[in-house]
Amino acid sequence: MSSLVQSVDWLAIAPPTVAAVVGLVVLVADLFLAESRKPVLGWIAVAGLAAAALMLLPLLDADRSTFCLVGDTEVCSYTADRFTLVIQFLVLGGALLSALLSVTALKDSGKRLPEGEYWFLFLSSAAGAALLPASRDLATLVVALEVASLPAFALVGLRHGDRRSSEAALKFFLSSVTATAVSLLGISFVYAATGTLHLTRVAERIQDVDGQLATLAQTGVVLTLVGFAFKTAAVPFHFWVPDTYVGAPLPIAAYLSVIGKAVGFSGLILVTVVALPSYADAWAPALAVLAALTMTAGNVGALRQQSTRAYSAVRLLAWSSVGQAGYLLVPIAAAGYSDDPEKSVGSTLAYALMYGAVNLGAFAVAALVGRAHRLNRVADYRGLYAARPLTALLMGFFLLCLAGLPPGVIGLFAKVTVFAAAVHAGLGWLAVVMAVNVVIALVYYLRWTALLFRAPETAPDGEAVAHRLPTPLTAALALTGVLGIALSGAPQLVLRFTETGLF
Repeated sequence: MSSLVQSVDWLAIAPPTVAAVVGLVVLVADLFLAESRKPVLGWIAVAGLAAAALMLLPLLDADRSTFCLVGDTEVCSYTADRFTLVIQFLVLGGALLSALLSVTALKDSGKRLPEGEYWFLFLSSAAGAALLPASRDLATLVVALEVASLPAFALVGLRHGDRRSSEAALKFFLSSVTATAVSLLGISFVYAATGTLHLTRVAERIQDVDGQLATLAQTGVVLTLVGFAFKTAAVPFHFWVPDTYVGAPLPIAAYLSVIGKAVGFSGLILVTVVALPSYADAWAPALAVLAALTMTAGNVGALRQQSTRAYSAVRLLAWSSVGQAGYLLVPIAAAGYSDDPEKSVGSTLAYALMYGAVNLGAFAVAALVGRAHRLNRVADYRGLYAARPLTALLMGFFLLCLAGLPPGVIGLFAKVTVFAAAVHAGLGWLAVVMAVNVVIALVYYLRWTALLFRAPETAPDGEAVAHRLPTPLTAALALTGVLGIALSGAPQLVLRFTETGLF
């Protein structure tokens, strides 16, 4: 009789485990630290995320799996392959940059954000987000999704005495819980039809479902995809994004814009490409239409933002992130039509890495400007070059990367790979829609970039110019700037993920 006791590959599960353990350390340390020593918790969290990211290095040499079935070691619940490592790098790297922004934000909050609770929730969410891309069964996938999402609800509404923050958290919570309920119902239908939760076995069995259960399986597929479409902020499940980003502390808005998307898209890829390839004729056209609607709604929403409206800079970045979600959906839709779906999925990974680096950089600049201009309007960025030349140049570079214009070469190449994925899959109409949307996006990105270099309406405050930036904020700006410039100089660093062999 074979033993039911499994050995655990601790190295394989180290990245999310380290983040979770450091979260518990922060929670316990918060009980014993005096109020004046609470900022130490932030640096513990930053060090923990850096350590979790470093744990990816020993995993680069080969695929590793753990929590496998006793009778079949090829069927596992946790797999650290190329796809997993790329997403975990994006999640943990993005969380590290968001944590650096958070250190400054907590210091500036005037005790309105409780530090112990903030860092525990932040690290818990990051651990769940790092677990999700390694999940290879539907139960682990849902657990990871909720571990990433539930602390995020609390983080959005954590600011004491802020009605806007509470309203944003409520909208985010209600819409997300509804989507999760729909997903769980869909997953239960898929399980009822196939008798398994492991993705590879679902892919095998759902092709030969008994005739009486075929409708149940089809309904389950549709409901599961609806739930994950919400997580990616795809139309019509995008309505929570602008208000949530504005109401949340700015580092959490940055976190949601990158890590939240990484969670949604990695889950969507696993469900479609790995578990449901036989239903590509159903999900591929649906995702193609969603991609077209999402990029159009996001870019039109960003274009309509008035520069003098309160929080218009954050709202514009929020609508921009919806538009970018549309671009990220294109290769996943193309995977359903392609003979080489892994190559199409690789285009999404390449684009996500580019987007993550430069979007976090843009939020870092927004955090800097928001320290002097509480309403954080686009108009507040006028004349930034006269006050802080290097910061203005970085912001211009980030916006040009998002627009896909030189010198933001990585943004241009990432868009070309997504465009090529659509063309090679025979989705010419979607490529045309994307091209139109890229032109629409150029308007608001270039309008904001031009504003940075216009003469300020009033002479720059000499004291403000001379004021030294906080070290964490400087580090976040420097890291994102270096990363964006390095990727523009050597775009092959991320474009190689468009090759095969991800899973």
